[in-house]
Amino acid sequence: MKNIAVIGSGTMGNGIAHTFAQSGFTVKLIDISEKALEKGMATIAANLDRMVAKGSITEEDKHKTIGNIITYTDVKDGVVGCDLVVEAATENVTLKLNIFKQLSEVCDHNVILATNTSSISITQIAAQVVHPERVIGMHFMNPVPIMKLVEIIRGYNTTDEVTKIIMDLSVKLGKTPTEVNDYPGFVANRILMPMINESIETLYNGVAGVQEIDTVMKLGMAHPMGPLQLADFIGLDVCLSILNVMYDGFKNPKYAPCPLLVNMVMAGKLGVKSGEGFYDYSESKKAEKVSKQFV
Repeated sequence: MKNIAVIGSGTMGNGIAHTFAQSGFTVKLIDISEKALEKGMATIAANLDRMVAKGSITEEDKHKTIGNIITYTDVKDGVVGCDLVVEAATENVTLKLNIFKQLSEVCDHNVILATNTSSISITQIAAQVVHPERVIGMHFMNPVPIMKLVEIIRGYNTTDEVTKIIMDLSVKLGKTPTEVNDYPGFVANRILMPMINESIETLYNGVAGVQEIDTVMKLGMAHPMGPLQLADFIGLDVCLSILNVMYDGFKNPKYAPCPLLVNMVMAGKLGVKSGEGFYDYSESKKAEKVSKQFV
């Protein structure tokens, strides 16, 4: 397996492309616009520059990594000759199902199709594809070049052979693959999102403020980042989407998103990417200043 296609050049997509390219794979990075691809490649270059500055890679490594990535705006052209396609589009069920319908039409039947979804059913996605046994989940963590875990999710029909190939491939990327089964939220988000949601409920109910909640979890539970800061980092819209998937999938009220989270997303307060969430990022990307609505 040498040629990889990555669909989506946003935060996760460019991180996945970066990671494969740095490991020596030829990567075809696909998005719907040149502007999105330029932004994704600029992010990869900036992240590589930071790695050079820290001494973790050389300038030559940086140029080799960038040289391993080719960009495309057409899926059909981008997947030609690929052994694996990793979909890393926005966490939207309809969008992902449409992408996999297209991949089923334009890819050879022996190409493995992976999705970076963090919560959506692999079995549902695979149902859009001829030979669904080749569809699997590869849930990378953000930031992809740094985080070691890859959650490997088997759909109902995913074969042992495909699972082993993807597990072995993840090891070649320097990651630690962990196999889980296909239920809403898998393992990572089934545990993480209720904690984030409960933290938002705690704020919503006036138990404590933003910094106080995060401080308790950082200093009391040894979390490197407080849950509200982490929610801002993930994106509040993404958190809401994942909670909705779990709530719809389990029909259990414990997964129902907090009304405060729903309102913040509707108001466009999405966290770091919008400049404001629980914290104000207008002056710094660090969670140093609490958003004025919570002061």
